[in-house]
Amino acid sequence: MLDRLRHFIADVVSPAGSETRTFADGDYRLAAAALLIHVISLDGEPTEAEKRKLHALLEYRFDLDTGTAAKLIADATLVEGEAVDLYRFTSVIMRSVNEEGRLRIIEMMWELVFADGHVSEFEDNVVWRAADLLGISSRDRLNIKHRVADGRLTPDTAS
Repeated sequence: MLDRLRHFIADVVSPAGSETRTFADGDYRLAAAALLIHVISLDGEPTEAEKRKLHALLEYRFDLDTGTAAKLIADATLVEGEAVDLYRFTSVIMRSVNEEGRLRIIEMMWELVFADGHVSEFEDNVVWRAADLLGISSRDRLNIKHRVADGRLTPDTAS
């Protein structure tokens, strides 16, 4: 009887409970991917260029094959949709990733912001807030922004 009650509560809390995720909540890659998805979703439906860039960044930076990157994107899309703030993701990253890795995540965010050729004030603000929560200085955040704006730092999949 107790098990049935647990299952009922789990179904009420998470109706998509039948969907199993590949990446755990404590996985920094899931948290980083959720931040990236948040960035490309700010100005509406992500463009094809943004989607391709997201896939390429996750494969390249996290050394994932295409299928695993797609699973990460699917999992991150689910958790990003449930999140109420950035802290859920940045706190996981802070516990798991050193400063160099956190700088790379901010770099990935800027790569996605510039992927559609235009930076909105909302995108700029989200990167600023994420960088702040990740302990990245304003100087480092702006240096990364300018480097990314001046040229691509990672492989592009637009062929």
